Amino acid sequence: MKRAFIILTAFLLLNANAQAQNRHSAVFDPNRFQADLEQFITHEACLTPQEAARFFPVFRELGKKQRALFEKAPHNRYVKPANEAGCREAIIQRDDRELQVKMLQQQYHLKFMEILPAQKVYDIIRAEEKFHRQAFRQMAGRRK
Repeated sequence: MKRAFIILTAFLLLNANAQAQNRHSAVFDPNRFQADLEQFITHEACLTPQEAARFFPVFRELGKKQRALFEKAPHNRYVKPANEAGCREAIIQRDDRELQVKMLQQQYHLKFMEILPAQKVYDIIRAEEKFHRQAFRQMAGRRK
């Protein structure tokens, strides 16, 4: 009986430790995410170290500006407005923000092509999309 109790206690402690580690590793680290993204893009687009050194500061600048657009979005991203007029305004603001993001992307894609050949910029755009899809699937898999 003592032996079963000891085994059960050890099992529970190991299980609790494993769950704590899983919770800790599930915390989003934006610096790690950015580093992983840049490494993925560098590999997928076959960037040389010199190309990466010239490209990524401009790429990070784009990311900063995109985040700024989303951060100034109204609270109704998460809460549905209570009336017709509020919903109409939320839709107009959302569409405006998405257009601003697209115009910003277009502006920076042109800047990217001043730094790198268009083929590499195309590969970068595709690699970034692929990375985000994989990251989303990975996060969705953890939540199940």
